[in-house]
Amino acid sequence: MRNPFGKRILGWAALLALAFVVAACGGRVNKDLVTQASNIPASFDVTLIADKDNQFDYDGAPLTEEDLRSALRYRKEQNLARETVLVKRGEKERIRNEHIVSLARVAYQLKMRAFMQAKDGTISELVAQAKSDENAAAKPAEK
Repeated sequence: MRNPFGKRILGWAALLALAFVVAACGGRVNKDLVTQASNIPASFDVTLIADKDNQFDYDGAPLTEEDLRSALRYRKEQNLARETVLVKRGEKERIRNEHIVSLARVAYQLKMRAFMQAKDGTISELVAQAKSDENAAAKPAEK
């Protein structure tokens, strides 16, 4: 007689191993955008909190990337400090890769410095560059 349970157990074990591999690969942060800051400011001009749906909580208001850009431009028009921005983990939401990319993009466009505070309390600077800058650096100048 055949043992059908042996094949099922082997199948479930393979499925479980695959699930562990996929889980280990997920949730990684783009390391090109995050660098260890050599000169972290003592205080930050604007503090944001990561919110659900890839939004930022700024003074109790949920903001999308476009709204955040507008709010920081408004601070500039009102001559309020906005040179350094820090994003922290929310109570129920962690900092996702989308938060990092959005904040790095806004900081690059508005010529600001952006930082993120990790779960363990370490602060890293977010650095972004335009795609044209990447292509220019990768290709040597033609003569």
